[in-house]
Amino acid sequence: MTPATGTGAAIFGCTGLTLEPDEAAFFRSADPFGFILFARNIDTPDQLRRLTADLRGAVGRDAPVFVDQEGGRVQRLRPPHWRDWVPPHDLITSCGPNAARALWLQYRIIADELRSVGIDANCAPCLDVLTSATHPFLRNRCFGDDAGVVTTLGRAAADGHLAGGVLPVIKHMPGHGRANADTHLNLPTVTATPDELTAQDFAPFAALRDLPLAMTAHIVFSAYDSSPATCSPSMIRVIREDIGFQGLLMTDDIAMEALSGTLAERTAASIAAGCDVVLHCNGTLAERNGVAEAAGSMSTTTLSRAAKALDWRKTPEPVDIAALEAEFLALQNGQGHG
Repeated sequence: MTPATGTGAAIFGCTGLTLEPDEAAFFRSADPFGFILFARNIDTPDQLRRLTADLRGAVGRDAPVFVDQEGGRVQRLRPPHWRDWVPPHDLITSCGPNAARALWLQYRIIADELRSVGIDANCAPCLDVLTSATHPFLRNRCFGDDAGVVTTLGRAAADGHLAGGVLPVIKHMPGHGRANADTHLNLPTVTATPDELTAQDFAPFAALRDLPLAMTAHIVFSAYDSSPATCSPSMIRVIREDIGFQGLLMTDDIAMEALSGTLAERTAASIAAGCDVVLHCNGTLAERNGVAEAAGSMSTTTLSRAAKALDWRKTPEPVDIAALEAEFLALQNGQGHG
């Protein structure tokens, strides 16, 4: 198989622990950019290796396979087969001045775990700046309440991924920290001014705009538009021009309740607004067909971004994972220096 990108402007989840024949046929036809896995797809390392191989086999290429493995509540691979991780904010608090090194170590070790089962893209790190309004669903996933600190720690986390051969996905662009609702259930509105947003929320994303992949936020920024950022041409223009991100931009899960309309309508609006690919995490085969039809084929520009993003996948240099884990645990337990 070659690393050539697919042509369908979507990333799809699958139903269970194995790939069903009708799913494989759908993926072969839709030719999505990649796939995303959840707890429902994960049992043992051997099972997971078979599933990721079958997903790639269905499209006949080395398609990226994504997962959410931040640590804490948002962690799809868990004991007994994989390590357990504390939430990022808790880790940062416990490590103090060594937080950047600890995050690099954590995500380098996570990358090793993911690659060993055929997963090569992780929807992390969160670059959302913590505020008093941040909803509890996001709070302990944030790296801090200072944009400069979030930038430094976000870079360390991204570098850990890349060193381990896993693509990081920075999220939730252009910033989720001021949202006081859970976008899985409701649509938040942020009323901050453009100057406030630029100085705080947008700043970490602007600093890390060189990275290959980013995910949108389903949030209304009333200073710019009345539509959620994912479906707003004005907000995608902010992401592309003001923040300066030129990598591959995926939506957050298109099925989340923050968005309105049918899945096909949401998909079409997101692509029309300027998102490159639509993320559809869970649903029936008929729903996936509707999303695939509405997403259509990638544009020439999107195909170029997709190919450049995949070029960031590298075979990692051999490392002593046990030594990295020992260093990580020492930092987590306050035994580091500096």
